[in-house]
Amino acid sequence: MKTIITIGRQFGSGGKEVGIRVAKELGIPFYDKELLRAAAEKSGLCEKIFENFDERPKSLLYSIAMDSYMFSLPGAGTSDSLEQQVYLATFDTIRHIAEQGPCVIIGRCADYALADNPNHLSIFIHAPMDVRIQRVAKRQNITPEKARSLIIKTDKRRASYYEYYSSQKWGAVESYDFCMDSSYLGLGGTVELIRAMVECIRPEPKKTGGRSHPPCGEVTAYPTEQNEEPCIAWLLILFNFHSKRSAAAAACFPYPWKRG
Repeated sequence: MKTIITIGRQFGSGGKEVGIRVAKELGIPFYDKELLRAAAEKSGLCEKIFENFDERPKSLLYSIAMDSYMFSLPGAGTSDSLEQQVYLATFDTIRHIAEQGPCVIIGRCADYALADNPNHLSIFIHAPMDVRIQRVAKRQNITPEKARSLIIKTDKRRASYYEYYSSQKWGAVESYDFCMDSSYLGLGGTVELIRAMVECIRPEPKKTGGRSHPPCGEVTAYPTEQNEEPCIAWLLILFNFHSKRSAAAAACFPYPWKRG
């Protein structure tokens, strides 16, 4: 069972709520802003600095200003920029948290930081723009026009951060184990799907130095008898969730019935 779950998400897709509910269902810790607090405590840097750099693209002017401030402090002398220190501290904290046991971590390149962890399952949650606009407008009590603008701005910021530090494409199926449209089954259905999937998929070895998954013939799954409920991996295919593993799952997981 894979019990370290990282969730990337489009703004307004409900990814954070899904993560909170998955953690509650599985009885494991949830980390979002809590991660920043832990990183600040571990590194000795101010938590506000982590908040200012949180999932934000590289800003030259801000970095120069903050580096000048930090360099003037007693004991300063590291060759790394403040921005780099924040990222490395966040990266180390993610790995440290994962070493403590099962958990759910939201965003912050956590999937990249834990790419070599065999107990790690990376998920990206997205939803159609109109669904996200409706959710954001209602949640923040703003007009649909302002909601759209905020969604575009936030997604752009998250993508820039992810792609700068991971060298992978944010939201692309190649970057994650599974990508899910939260509007398809609703947030509750998405939570149940992830929970069942976590219980269904066994850990598998990942090569050091980057994300690497075994070929079709090496995918490991619990067997499904003719009279049993189908493995959740088949639900992923039937419900048309976009996944780079769909083809492998289709060939490797037992399929006791045929489509009409």
